[in-house]
Amino acid sequence: MEWFNMADYHVFSSANLTDWQDQGAIVSQDEVDWVNPDSYSMWAPDCVFENGKYYFYFPSRSKDTVNIKGFTIGVAVADKPEGPFVVEDKPIEGVIGIDPNVFIDKDGKAYLYWSSQKFYVARLKGNMKELATEPVEISNLPQEGLKEGPFIFERNGTYYLTYPHVANKTERLEYATSQNPMGPFEVKGVIMDESPTGCWTNHQSIVNFEGQWYLFYHHNDYSPDFDKLRSIRADSLFFNKDGSIQKVEPTLRGVGVVNATDKIQLDRYSDKSDEVAIEFNDSENTFEGWHAIFPEKGKWIRFNEVNFSKGLKTIKVKAISENNGILEVRSEGKNGKLVAEINIPKNSKWKIFSTDISNYISGNRDLYITSKQGAMKIDWIQFYK
Repeated sequence: MEWFNMADYHVFSSANLTDWQDQGAIVSQDEVDWVNPDSYSMWAPDCVFENGKYYFYFPSRSKDTVNIKGFTIGVAVADKPEGPFVVEDKPIEGVIGIDPNVFIDKDGKAYLYWSSQKFYVARLKGNMKELATEPVEISNLPQEGLKEGPFIFERNGTYYLTYPHVANKTERLEYATSQNPMGPFEVKGVIMDESPTGCWTNHQSIVNFEGQWYLFYHHNDYSPDFDKLRSIRADSLFFNKDGSIQKVEPTLRGVGVVNATDKIQLDRYSDKSDEVAIEFNDSENTFEGWHAIFPEKGKWIRFNEVNFSKGLKTIKVKAISENNGILEVRSEGKNGKLVAEINIPKNSKWKIFSTDISNYISGNRDLYITSKQGAMKIDWIQFYK
């Protein structure tokens, strides 16, 4: 495989943004009559809820290579977000491009955005399946470098158009704003810088869930040597008082609250000292996950939003130590309340060590995990009653 290999779409569900369940495939290329079955081109989609239905928009290459050059965009409809979805017999007429995004304004009008070297927008009819207006190019955006993946949302009367842009060598996430969903837009800044590891693409969506804004995006975490395979990341997103977006610094922590009684994977950190490294548990099977490497005394990891229930008395850690190490766990700061100190004797294979908690804490806490002594590898920590 040398390129993108995308044959279908899956839906994942979550009530807390931490635990996710695969609900299965909802649309597959071999079930869509107009899609070229050899193209494996089910690229970035979008889904909205309107009129009591879920409308799923997806791009793909058509069988009709004579009349349709490039990608076109199809629609599938369902009563529930996990389906079953029924695909329309033909793609949306008048649209050639990829990366569909549908935005429904407060007045009920729906707009379709897509990319085809440039960005285009058109209003949709009430049936959500046909264009109500002719496509209009969105102007005033950077002219140099690839732009794709438009995603728009509204906040406090301002419309935010977000998009990946290759301003240098790889994609970074940028945004522009307008007082009208069809523009004109004014470029405002960068949401996320280029990946320091060189991952070429980074597509995004931004949603408000229970009062907090989140940025969903992707990376090649599970396939560092082949960035055509991507995995999902998510981080919290914040706004300044003037409505501008604060630049998001990528973490591996994700979002949502983790229970202290679950395995707290330290490789999914919120922040860390520069010298702490993250390494695959098994380089031949990357889905076995990662562990954190503390190279010496004083190196640390912060892990946000851990929920402590009543009655927790013991902490366990899965670790390897080059010498007699001591791992220190504190809450609310590197010098905050001491939760536990765990002795990790010299060992060359993964072992589980445990000790009693020094001080009881409750509620949601940020944890700081520090090497008080020695170099060590840590897979996870976990609390018990």
